[in-house]
This record gives sequence, C-alpha cells and structure tokens, in this order.
Amino acid sequence: MKVIYKETLFDRNCLVAERGKETGHAFEVLYALAEFLGIRIVSGEKLAQEDMIRFASERLGINVPEPFYRGFPESVRKLYSHELLFDQLFHYFTRYGLKQFDTPGHSILESALERSPFREHTEIRDFTILTEEEAEAKLAEIVGNYLVSTRPLNDRQYALVLEHIGDHDGEIPYCASKNTAIRLLADSRDLRFVSFLTMSDVMKLVDEIQYRYYGSEDIRQLNLRNRDRKFITAVIDRLFLERRCDTRTCSEKKALWSGLLHHIHYRPKDELASHFAACMRGRENISVYSEFEKALAERDIKKAVTALREGKSASAVLRNLNYIVSRCRTQEELDFVLDCMDRGNRIVLIQLLLRFANESEGSGLRSFRFTRHNKTKVHYETEEEHAGRRSYIPAAYAERICARIRKELRESLAGRLGKVYIDPAMKKIALPVQENSAQGGYGVLPRGSRLPIAAEKKVRAFTYWERVDDIDLSVIGIDEEGKQTEFSWRTMFNSQSAAITYSGDETSGYEGGSEFFDIDMEAFRQQYPGIRFLIFCDNVFTRGKHFKTCLCKAGYMLRDRDDSGEIYEPQTVQSAYVIDCDSSFAYLFGIDLEADEFVWLNTARSGSAAIAGSTSLRFLMEYFDAASVINMYSFFEMMATELVEDPAEADVVVSDRSVEHAAGAELIRSCDFDKVLALMNA
Repeated sequence: MKVIYKETLFDRNCLVAERGKETGHAFEVLYALAEFLGIRIVSGEKLAQEDMIRFASERLGINVPEPFYRGFPESVRKLYSHELLFDQLFHYFTRYGLKQFDTPGHSILESALERSPFREHTEIRDFTILTEEEAEAKLAEIVGNYLVSTRPLNDRQYALVLEHIGDHDGEIPYCASKNTAIRLLADSRDLRFVSFLTMSDVMKLVDEIQYRYYGSEDIRQLNLRNRDRKFITAVIDRLFLERRCDTRTCSEKKALWSGLLHHIHYRPKDELASHFAACMRGRENISVYSEFEKALAERDIKKAVTALREGKSASAVLRNLNYIVSRCRTQEELDFVLDCMDRGNRIVLIQLLLRFANESEGSGLRSFRFTRHNKTKVHYETEEEHAGRRSYIPAAYAERICARIRKELRESLAGRLGKVYIDPAMKKIALPVQENSAQGGYGVLPRGSRLPIAAEKKVRAFTYWERVDDIDLSVIGIDEEGKQTEFSWRTMFNSQSAAITYSGDETSGYEGGSEFFDIDMEAFRQQYPGIRFLIFCDNVFTRGKHFKTCLCKAGYMLRDRDDSGEIYEPQTVQSAYVIDCDSSFAYLFGIDLEADEFVWLNTARSGSAAIAGSTSLRFLMEYFDAASVINMYSFFEMMATELVEDPAEADVVVSDRSVEHAAGAELIRSCDFDKVLALMNA
C-alpha cells in the first residue's frame, strides 16, 4: 500500500497489515509498539507485522538530529549569558563566515551530561490494525467525504484525493468544491472535471496554472505555454458545449477575460461563444455587482440585496453579509437582509458566526485575513483606512445576526443523527471550517481547538529538518494589549531560565538540524506576569528556500517538569507533522497561560519575513476564541435526536477516548475532519 495511504490512516490511529508480509511475531511487535512508542493495539492484534514498528517510529519521530546543545535543557541552564552569546557568535562565524554547513554544529562550552533512563508518565495511544481490504474501504470513505465538502482542501488532503482518483481511474467522482475541481482539472488535464465548473471558474483555473507551473501570482501578466493555451481553449469550448456559461458573472472580470481571450487567440465556434466574446470585449458592464453597488450608492438596501439574490444566489448574500450589514441603517433593513441569506450553506453560516461573535462597534485597527493558494495573507488596517471606514457594525446588530445564525443552524441540523453521546471534552474542539492553509499529520486538530496541559507537565515544542541550512523555531509572547515579546535565537542568550529554555540556534544544513523550546507554565507566569498568550512559529531562514523544498517536521511533547531520558522521546509526542507548505513561514500552535491550555493554530503564512518577531500576530487572536463560539459538542448537540450519557446506548459516539459503544455505532473523533466536513455539507 502506498505511503500516503498508510500515513493518512496512521493519523487516524490505524495501522495497515499489508498483503504478503510476515505476521509471525505478533507478540514481539505489540510489545515493542507499547514499550517504545506508547501504542496499544485494541483491535486486529493478530495482524501485527514487524514493519509497523519502523513505520510508527518514523511517524512519531526517530533518529531526530541532536540540537545545538546536546544536553538540553540542563546544560543550557548551567551556562552564563556571556557563554551562551560566545557560543552563538562562534557558531555563526564558522557557519556563515566560513560556510561550513556540511557537518552538524554543536556547543564548544557545554559540559558532558549523563542521562538517566526514561521513566516519565505518558498517556497510552489506542490504535487499530486493519487489513488492506478494510484500509481501502476506509480510504474510499475519507476521499468521498472530502469530495462532497464545499471547503477547499489543504495540500495534504488534496494530495490524498488526487492519488486516490489516479489509482481508481474510471468514473469521475462527484466534486462539490470548485476549488478542488479546479486543482484536479489543472493537474490531470481530464476535461470531465469541467462538469463541476462554470465559465467564471476559468479565471481561477488560469490563476492555478500560472501559480503552480510558472510561479506567478499576477494573473494580469499572462505568459502561458502553447500546450496550456490549447488546454484552456478546450475547457472554454467544453463549457460552451455544456451550456455552462454565466456571462453576467464573467462580466465582473471583463478586463481579465478580454486579456485571456487575446492571449490564447480564442476563436468562437458558435453563436453563444461569439456573444460571450463580444460581451467581454465590449464596454457595457452587465455584471450583477454593478447593479448591486449602484443600489447601495443610492442607499437602497432592499434593492441591492434583491439584485444580488436574483442575479446570483442567496449564497452571494451570505458571502457579502458583512459588507451589506455595515450599510444597514435600520432594524427593518437588517431583518430583510437576514431573510434573504442562504440558510442551507451551513459552513458559511458557521464562518459568519465566528466572524460576528467577535464584532464590537468602534473597535480599533482591524486585520483582514484571506487565503490564496493555500497560504494566509493578512492586511492590517492603516490609520487612514480606519479614519475613512464606513463598515462599522453596531454590537446590537452583531448579536442579532449571531442569534439568527444559531437559530438557522439548529433548525437545519435538528434530529439528523438519532441518539448521540458526546464527550464533554469536545466542547474545546473547534470545527474544521478554515483548514486549507493548514498542514496535516499525526495529532493535528482543527484550528482553534484547545487541549488541557496537566499541572505536572511542561510543553516541549520541536522542529527538525534536512536539505536546508537553517530553520528557526521561535516563541512570541503577547499581552492583553497585543504587545509582543520575542523569544528566539536573537534574544534567548540572555533569557534562558526554568520558565523558558531554548536549545540553541542550529544551522546544520543538509546533515539535518533540530531546535527545541521548553515552557513551564507556572514558572513562566511568575517570571513574565504580563504575558497571556504564547505563539510558536517556524520559518525557513535560508534565503530563497521554502518548506516544500526541504524536509521539516514540527510538533510538541508533554514532558515531566524534571524530565528524564532523551531530548526527543517518541512516547511523549502529542503531535508530529510535516510542514510542506509553499511558504517560508508557518504558525504552529499557541498556549493560553491563564487557562493552561494548548491552542491549535497551524497556519501557513504568505510573505517573505525571515524572522518571526518582525511580523504582527494580531490576526491570530480570533482563533483563541473559536471553540467558545461553536465547537464539536455544540455542533453534534444540534444534530442529536437525543443526547445520551451512556455511549453504549448511542447511534453516534463523539469522543477521542476509547469508550465502550454498541456494535454498528459510528465513532467520530476530532481527527476525523472528513466526517465532520461531510456532515456540515450534507
């Protein structure tokens, strides 16, 4: 079975017994998995194979390169600040000055450290072993769920879908997301995917081809090769043939269409194509948004919303809700707008709920976040923009919108799942509504999810890499006013303590390197009482390199305060995932120091910043509140015909713990992104 398939199942706590491989040493395999990796097999024990030890070890981390201080954290704390600074400067001189990147670099001042055997308390992980037939059925279900979702997929999810479709060539599966259909069409060049698109989607296809194959993000500067021109022409002709031509929507981008038709030397083949080309090249603007904006300029909200709903759809009203509501002057106008929005688009409703739950009238400078090419782009409002802002939304309006959205969600979801048991811990797990800029891997949760950190534990964040000179792990502290304090290679020579310890800035190039941070929450609160949140970042420091061009893993462990054993101990790993975004900057996760909770962020950032502390992290603050607005518990509560306290009585069990449940009951965990997405779209 292909590695991508086995990795996908491992991330869902499943191992695969492959056909033709030896199964004669099941007891030894089970013992090794439990003793060294903390994996307990609860089903399929007789299928255990020796290769599972190696595979699981690679997923959780094995042979991780040593950090700069090989005695981390004890040896770091024993050095004075001037020794730490000298170590760092000498290391930089030999690396960047003498260009010695070919061998691992380590401290020349730390003393030898003798380690005691590993004896920390760890949580056991329950895994299942599947036959290949069971694994293939589960993969088909996962891929099917991703394809019925209207949400864009992250790169890892998309790679799984693309690989699975390629291995099961034949009838093209239904694809609800135009973003996914466009990527599949661009990569496969199979014109059957055109059936999921309309003419206005061609611009998105051109943008995808420009970016993926030519590295250009400016669709106005076309420089397509002849084979791409022929392909796009074939797509356009197919859309005309299937009568999937939304001319009014295409008119919203007339200038781009005129340029594209000229660039590909398009020649209309029928009357519909001729009419379309004439509209795109003409001066008249017949777009719905032109009529919509004209009505807004006349301060006629009802006319504007009606034009948008009739000319496009009720979903268009929903997507533009924030803009429209900011122009409403009366409660009557607001109620009219809410009556016109699409109640069936539950994912957009949830996104708007998250948006308006944090709305406050007269708020300060805002941040605007959007995603393009699966990277998050952020714009921070300037003083001039703030002064000229027209889109204030009264707090009373925001509250009314949230109440209306919750009502619509309850009514559309009610009674869909029968008897449901929901683990109370699911109140801290967010819904996967905005994950296309996220990385996938073991232990990854939806953005905004929270996990408790036990009082006796500390967090050890890690990153390690190969095929690149330098990757930096940094921590940014944020106080209640948003002021940032940087903990990184630039500052830690004078900040090492029991509260926060850094393993040193490792620049070991293609031999591989690693960096670690230890955070003791209680000690940190005492030393830095003003800091409320911590955010962990990873960035590629080597100029011209992105995560896609190297091998980089990141994650975290929960370690005893007085830890023993190796620096990297797989049994304590809570998450380990590959960062392979087409970017040089990624936000990993955060810590809420007041609540002693770990918070998932997992966001690829578009930009060229080489140092974490040089960018504002204000836009990430909304994720810290996401699970309090809507979460896995409240979502499944809406769908339950009846909530039950005994999982054995449930038709659906929503829990990350191993609980006794009835045969045939469906188990849904926080890692089952595909199942939750399918339920939000059904």
